[in-house]
Amino acid sequence: MKLCSALTLTLAVLLATLPIAAAAEIAPRPNLLFIFLDDFGWRDAGFMGSDFYETPHLDALAAAGMVFTDAYSCAANCAPARACLLSGQYTPRHEIYNVGTGPRGKAAHRRLQHIPGTDTLRPDIVTWAACLHDAGYRTATMGKWHLSDDPLPYGFDLNIGGTHSGGPPQGYLPPHGKAPGLADVPEDEYLTDTLSHRAATFVRESTGHPWALYLTHFAVHTPLNPKPSLVAKYEAKTPGKLHNHVAMATMIQAVDDGVGEILCALEESGQRDNTVIVFFSDNGGYGPATDMDPLKGYKGTYYEGGIREPMFVVWPGVVEPGSRSSTPVIGVDLYPTFCEIAGATLPDQPLDGVSLVPLLSGDPAAADALAHRPLFWHFPAYLESYGGRTAGEQRDPLFRSRPCSVIRQGDWKLHEYFEDGGLELYDLRADIGETRNLVDEQPAKRDELHSQLKAWRRKLAAPVPTTPNPDFDAEAEAHAQATALSKR
Repeated sequence: MKLCSALTLTLAVLLATLPIAAAAEIAPRPNLLFIFLDDFGWRDAGFMGSDFYETPHLDALAAAGMVFTDAYSCAANCAPARACLLSGQYTPRHEIYNVGTGPRGKAAHRRLQHIPGTDTLRPDIVTWAACLHDAGYRTATMGKWHLSDDPLPYGFDLNIGGTHSGGPPQGYLPPHGKAPGLADVPEDEYLTDTLSHRAATFVRESTGHPWALYLTHFAVHTPLNPKPSLVAKYEAKTPGKLHNHVAMATMIQAVDDGVGEILCALEESGQRDNTVIVFFSDNGGYGPATDMDPLKGYKGTYYEGGIREPMFVVWPGVVEPGSRSSTPVIGVDLYPTFCEIAGATLPDQPLDGVSLVPLLSGDPAAADALAHRPLFWHFPAYLESYGGRTAGEQRDPLFRSRPCSVIRQGDWKLHEYFEDGGLELYDLRADIGETRNLVDEQPAKRDELHSQLKAWRRKLAAPVPTTPNPDFDAEAEAHAQATALSKR
């Protein structure tokens, strides 16, 4: 294993020697390894600039492929982001808007009745996994599912750990209750390690047959259970200026060590050169434990820190090693991308994304077209605040997000908040931290984007909350806001 670990650290060099022209010589239906993390922030990997967390295997992979600097989740929290990812549809189509359907935060502070939506992905929605399965792929999901009681009816042959739960079954150490495939686990085996072991076994057992593995780690979602064997290492490490959370560091290293194990399985089974590897996260980092600076916000907010994600794609012979793209891409794009990679037929249902294969192949026209299309977010609900964050990181201290819609087109981003009709306009090229609201200085751009956003909502019949909440108490809200701000 030590030898194999050393090999994975040279992956960037090895893949860089594979000529792009070799694409035609590679099997036409590559395998797909999709590594999808939970609450992993934009800066939480070494290749994205962390100064404390250690991710050598992810860093080597990133160097072997294309890193996306402007990759977005379709939502700022778990369930809706995953529903968009699996369905290829924005939230108004599948109607999963939040984690659960109940109201969030104190009733006295919510001015509107939220739109509850649903908490289960409709079975009539065809997922990309079903498309790949129908195309002859062996499909597996390992880890967090969160969209129904059982992922198997959605196109998967194998399920390890996936239930309707949004977090690890009972923390990161056994026992794991009734979670599928997690009953026979050594008493001290860390959950992230278990999933990586299962993934490596799946890779080794799937030679000679195209496969797609959706490795959807629970990590680094709460509870922040550190991996015991790594605690002393990070307690002794000098804190970084950006990151310094010991438990989070051990959780991230556990993910990275597991990636190294899976890369060993690919190397040893001769499948590395015929496997596309995609790395992505479901939303911004967990506010109390990490930092996305210079981005504003964190998980649950629709500022950049809540929705911009680390992402890379490694595709030997197709993607130029060491390449980077600042073209804005979004979670719904992965559905048509996966189908094109696999040669799978797209279903007869609306899809809101576009295939990234031309962009991955280095087509400048594709990059230009994608750079000018609008991206959308719709969240007609509430997410209560973590509390204790610094002033200016969110719109108010009581909620990470109030009901809103957002559009990004080119370098411009517009927020619309439904409680008060508030608009915020930012030039992300000049102000990535969303610190200067240009809504009054750029009225033409404001009105252009607002018109597009409203037209998009009409097209998708997106519900906008308008019913006043009878339990709202303006005085209580003002008092709570003043109290929260005084503690910062």
